[in-house]
Parts: sequence; structure tokens; C-alpha cells
Amino acid sequence: MIRRIPIHVWLLAPALLFVAAMALFPLGYSLALSFRSWKLAQRDTPGDWVGAANYTDLLTDNPEFGESLVATAIFVVADVAATLLLALGAALLLQREGRLSSIARVALILPFVMSPALIGISFRFFLNPEFGVVHHLLGFFIPVLADKVWLADRVLAMAAVVAADVWHWAPYMTLVVLGGLAAIPRETQEAARIDGASPWAVLRDITLPQLLPVLGVVLILKTVFALKAFDTIYTLSNGGPGTATQTLAYFVYQTAFNYYDMGYAAAAAWLLTALLLGCAYFYLKLVFRSR
Repeated sequence: MIRRIPIHVWLLAPALLFVAAMALFPLGYSLALSFRSWKLAQRDTPGDWVGAANYTDLLTDNPEFGESLVATAIFVVADVAATLLLALGAALLLQREGRLSSIARVALILPFVMSPALIGISFRFFLNPEFGVVHHLLGFFIPVLADKVWLADRVLAMAAVVAADVWHWAPYMTLVVLGGLAAIPRETQEAARIDGASPWAVLRDITLPQLLPVLGVVLILKTVFALKAFDTIYTLSNGGPGTATQTLAYFVYQTAFNYYDMGYAAAAAWLLTALLLGCAYFYLKLVFRSR
């Protein structure tokens, strides 16, 4: 006797099919492609099976991939640290109730809803050495930067990319931290103040320990977003100067659509995916443990 399929399975079927078509199939196809040789400029179908040769070459015999790893590490560490500190500081300032605080919270969402590509283009104009407003302001207040071309200097270009991404994500992370602060019982902080604890002691010993799960979520989420950042880098620095801001995500794009080596790009993309899956694992572990 054929068992009747429950109605909820039929209701979920379209969504499951959509996910399979848009996510699972491309992932599986790219994984298979990473074990093949396919130069799109030479043929329009995947080539011979090469096993793990693409991965081996990336990890042992490709200096540009190594430079991308270094650039990714610098970008992720600086981006995540700056975003976390700014979000925490802004949330502590905005946790008090008031009209000004409410307006500021609404305004915080504006940078997040902007397109990353638009943010990159805007920062490129701001830092233009001829007519960039930010370039001239920074040169006025910090004279040593007056004659610097930001996007032609390796250190300053990385700083510009980090600043653009922080400007995009810090407001959203501030709202997340604000939610965590709102969940902390006021009684614990008030009891510490009654006992004579200073504001710094209350923050260090009462607020931050209770906020650690939220900060952990912010840390892991921002790490994932930083690892796959592409739009801002593409429109702001184009990976330059040289390979100074060429992160792994940008390296995958370069390999696939500038060098047309699709198998090699798929292997690099899966190495990046492995990093993202590691971050996702820690995120889920942290969330379920806190629950």
C-alpha cells in the first residue's frame, strides 16, 4: 500500500526544489569542476580530469594565491576588529533612551541598505587626489597624507578598503549589539553601581561578560561577510595596487573571468568555501550553546 504524502511535504516542495536548483546544484557542479582542467578560452566544455592538481598547484606553486591569502588575512582581521569596536562603542552610547538616540538608530540603517558597489564608487571619488573631499580633509588635518595617492599606496589602499567595508557594516552590527544590551537585566548593573563600582568596572565586570554571546555572533558573522567581500574591493581598488587588496574572493573572480581558467577558479572558490564553512560551524556551535 502506497503511503499518502503529507500536505506539508507538498507545500515545502517548491521551496526545496528552488534551493536545490539555485544552491545545491551549482555547489555540486563547481566541486566537480574543481577536479578538472577547463580553460574557457580554448574550449567551451570541461576538459580532462586532473584530480587534486588544481588544489595542489594553488597551495604549493602559486605565489599570487599566497599573496591573496595574506591580503585576505590582513583585510579580515582589520575589518572585523574595527567593526566590532565601533559597533560596541556606538551601541554603548546609544543605549540610553531619548529622541536623539531614536533618530540615530534609524539613521544607522542607511549605510547598510546601500549597495556595496555604490559604496566602493563613492569612496573612490572621496579619495580622488584631484577633487576628493575626504582626501583634501585628511591632507589638511594630517599633512603627511596631503601628497599621498591613497589607491596607489599598498598600505593606504588596504586602509581605504577596510574603511569602506566598516562604514557599510558597523551600523548594522551596532543595532545587533544594541539588541544584546537591551537583553541584559538592568538590576545587575544598578546593584553594582549601588555597591560603588565605577562605570568602567560595571562595563568590564557586568556588561561585557553578559554581552559575550552577542559579540561572538557579531565576530563570526562579520568574519564570514569579510571573507566573501567583493563588490567594494572591485569598485574601489580593483584589487590593487598590484595585489595589495586582492582577497581570495577577488582572486577567484580574476582567475575565472580574466584568465578564463574555470577549473582553477572553482578550486580556489572551494578553498574559500572551506573557510566560510569553518566560520559557519563555529557560529552554529556558539548559537546553540548559548541557547
